[in-house]
Amino acid sequence: MTPPPARRATMKDVAALAGVSAKTVSNVVTGSFAVSGETREKVEQAMRQLDFVPNLSARGMRTGRSGTIAVALPDLATAYSAELVHSIVQAAHQRGLAVQIEETALEPEREGELLARARTRLVDGLILNPVRLEDSILRHADQLPPLVVIGEVEQHRADHVRIDSRRAAADMTRHVLAKGARRVAVIGGDDDPRHATATSRQRLEGVRDALREAGIPHDPSRELNRLPWSMASGAAAMQELLNRRIALDAVIAFTDSLALGALHALDTHGIRVPDDVLLTGFDDVELSAFTAPALTTVAFDRDALAEAALTLLTARMDDRAMPPRSVTLPHAIRARASTSARPAGHRA
Repeated sequence: MTPPPARRATMKDVAALAGVSAKTVSNVVTGSFAVSGETREKVEQAMRQLDFVPNLSARGMRTGRSGTIAVALPDLATAYSAELVHSIVQAAHQRGLAVQIEETALEPEREGELLARARTRLVDGLILNPVRLEDSILRHADQLPPLVVIGEVEQHRADHVRIDSRRAAADMTRHVLAKGARRVAVIGGDDDPRHATATSRQRLEGVRDALREAGIPHDPSRELNRLPWSMASGAAAMQELLNRRIALDAVIAFTDSLALGALHALDTHGIRVPDDVLLTGFDDVELSAFTAPALTTVAFDRDALAEAALTLLTARMDDRAMPPRSVTLPHAIRARASTSARPAGHRA
């Protein structure tokens, strides 16, 4: 005779073993209320001991929520995206939320699919990093589900977490000017609207702000943008700048990936960083500290960005009627060896 299946452990069983209330167990599972670290550890240990599996589908029927959010970034292949996703998943886990990861590239229809999922409650909310407002579904959607926008797209319809990219790029330009640079090239921004993104526009304006402040006119021949913002694009852009046979003594790249590609191209041509040309990036990904030379870059706290985005999103999930809020995170110039000398300059 086949024995009856073992009874599935319940929240009450976990609570009894951990010596806490069933409500406390629920708070640990759902992340809906803060629980002390000691209590959380006791509950999680009891859950492991009893092989307890939360019934999230029943929870969803009671609350009208799936317990899942979506995160959509333009390009998941970059180191920045990988590090940001890691921070968001960690912050979501602390709130008992699962995360779906999506890539939107430059395709607004992908954003539309994600918004539709959120409207039909297949996901409870969405963290979205649009590339351009004019291409984004945000511009055309009449009603938005719980949504937080991250990045540089300026809009006033949804909650927003950002850094001041224009100011950060200006600060980095002032940094290389203080080192003696005067012929500053840019990889990641130019006046070609076909390649312009919200980020490239703001960072290019920041570079030009600092040059104007120093009495140096910007030179369009020293500005170049290539998409996607990868290491390969950075190397190709640096090669094209060198092909233009212009003098330069600093290169400001709008991501660390672009900067690392540029570093490879400069090294291939025997151009020394920082002795001949200063080089900077943006985002402070882990790899930037381990290049040779280590890369000077704009740094900001990705864990703080993730926390701010999740805080805004969970509040929006609870109250759809509150006015949109915006959070601007601080940034810093992380000075490393790639800007440690007064550059001699490179002349074709």
